[in-house]
Amino acid sequence: MPFRVLLLAALCGLCALSPAQPLPPEVHAALARAKVPSDAVAVLLVDAQGQSAPRLSHRAAVPMNPASVMKLVTTYAALDLLGPAYTWRTPVYLEGAVREGTLYGNLYIQGQGDPKLVLERLWLLLRRVQGLGIHTIAGDVVLDRSAFEVPETNPASFDGEPLRPYNASPDALLINYKAVVMTFSPDSSTRTAQVQFDPPLAGVQVPTTVPLLPAAIGVLGECGDYRGALKADFSDPSRIRFAGGYPLACGEKVWPVAYADPPSYAVRAVQGLWQSMGGKIGGNVRMGTVPAMLLGAAKPAFEVSSAPLAEVIRDINKYSNNVMAQQVFLTLGRVVPLADAAPADAGTASTPPPPGSFAASRAVLQRWWTQRVGPNDAPVLDNGSGLSRQERISAQGLARLLHNAYLSPLMPELMASLPITGVDGTLKRAKARTSGGAHLKTGSLSHVVAVAGYVHAASGKRYVLVALINHANANAARPALDALVDWAIQDH
Repeated sequence: MPFRVLLLAALCGLCALSPAQPLPPEVHAALARAKVPSDAVAVLLVDAQGQSAPRLSHRAAVPMNPASVMKLVTTYAALDLLGPAYTWRTPVYLEGAVREGTLYGNLYIQGQGDPKLVLERLWLLLRRVQGLGIHTIAGDVVLDRSAFEVPETNPASFDGEPLRPYNASPDALLINYKAVVMTFSPDSSTRTAQVQFDPPLAGVQVPTTVPLLPAAIGVLGECGDYRGALKADFSDPSRIRFAGGYPLACGEKVWPVAYADPPSYAVRAVQGLWQSMGGKIGGNVRMGTVPAMLLGAAKPAFEVSSAPLAEVIRDINKYSNNVMAQQVFLTLGRVVPLADAAPADAGTASTPPPPGSFAASRAVLQRWWTQRVGPNDAPVLDNGSGLSRQERISAQGLARLLHNAYLSPLMPELMASLPITGVDGTLKRAKARTSGGAHLKTGSLSHVVAVAGYVHAASGKRYVLVALINHANANAARPALDALVDWAIQDH
């Protein structure tokens, strides 16, 4: 019998779920303490093989905001459509001759959506340029981000937190998540803390030290709120200031913040890092596109490849990285032809695919859901990361997806990407009593908390668990989710 027929048979138990069932007493009690009514909760716990009726079903068919749990849809669709070995390429083109260490022309870096072009990999890319014998660029360095067509957004528009790295917007040439990483290293002998900024940003003045705070400041010598104590001012894109000091008791700390002027970040980062490596430039680092003539007439001088998709989704799901999820989502709209929603590569240098867009990605994902998961319970998609007030999916829909994944050859890759209770990722500090008993994606927004994934019960059974809470007091209801996970694991 074909796999798809077997899969549909296994999922038939989800097609007509039983009426709402009472929540376990410990879960109900935790919700009551949080002042969250049961009608703000949706739960589904069902055998992962789909061989029996749901063990627990409560409002499972109601579409709700899943927050970052929506990343399950994006990452599983990507595994299925692109394959776990898919990689992103970032080509580098030279225009002009290289003589005696100088490129007499422009250098082009063409972004194609790499979700993890972090500082270390940008350094390696520029080191490859130097490996071609180029130490001075007489022309410009042109950064091509045309592979994605996304509107410019205000990073403060979602929740008023523009300095939070999770609010970074996607970009075809996404460098280091558009973040500045500050490392504070206290030195009691000089009564200062050394401050290191990565990457070095061209044209941005930064302090190299901040004063140490007296030992009497703080609570019993503890670190306390070191970020507040620094009294940082990031409002001026050309200068970062600290009006306060750093507590000695904190030891070394690393603080990532989103850069205040995201559109100029890539330009500043590339120029600053190139110059810090001893490179020189006669022109400017600027945004632009690779000329069509150059694309058609020449292969890139070289290209750097990302980690494979299976590794990328571990970062996305384990640590709930929003901008990486959006990069993957946009990639689906760019490289998967909507006509047949089949795997595709990123095109050739001379015939690149059209720019990726959220609208194209939504169309690809909706078609994929109908073909792969089924015609029912399709999600309402926005940007594919869950950082959205518009996205919706039911517990039943998520369970269908997780059933499909569990019965597919891609199950190991998806499950390995999920946080493990009490062990790693966003569940490292989970308060569920049974450490390691579940692989669950978490979700959190104001008024939303959620978990979805796989539970390994004491009975030896494996369950699909989905729990969504949409309520003003949702954050206070986290203990209810912990209680639910414990209850699901303790199945004998």
